[in-house]
Amino acid sequence: MDLIVVDGIDGSGKSTVAEWMAEHYRSRGENVLVRAHPSESLVGRLSRRSLTSEGKLMRTVATVFFILDVLNSLRLLRGWKDLDKVIFVRYVMATAYLPTSLYRQGYDFFCKVLPIPERLLLVDVTPECALRRIEEREHEREMFENMEALKKVRAKVLDLATHGWKVLDNCGPVEGTRAQLDAVLSDWDDLS
Repeated sequence: MDLIVVDGIDGSGKSTVAEWMAEHYRSRGENVLVRAHPSESLVGRLSRRSLTSEGKLMRTVATVFFILDVLNSLRLLRGWKDLDKVIFVRYVMATAYLPTSLYRQGYDFFCKVLPIPERLLLVDVTPECALRRIEEREHEREMFENMEALKKVRAKVLDLATHGWKVLDNCGPVEGTRAQLDAVLSDWDDLS
């Protein structure tokens, strides 16, 4: 089974890109699961609920529940032996939401203790593009879904995505994004 990670800031289009990937692999006859974080598990729902709150304590609570949610997904991997590909939407880049003094150490720590696949994709957008998409959604706004937070988190994400990450620019037309994704998938298919 191959683990693939699709990451990026809020509003970047991670879930859409992950579904396009899943379509690609399914068209080749592969069995694929897309697992988004926060997930629909209990800890995932608690993480999501915490994200709609305010304050430093709730940021910590949301972070703890998010970590537990990802660890739960990794634990479940053992039971997903019949799958060819598992696509995790949001994984180690969530450390970019930590305070500036901790995000790099958090990323390095998780890269040492979690399985890091060869297939890492960062879906990148400008904060303006992300906020426009967030405003179009019909959901309760999360604590990081504002211009100031999006700018800070994007800078951290781009800083972390220097080793092993493919970066997909998702601000332009869908056709351009799909063409970039096709190129990435072609490179990855050559790894198999």
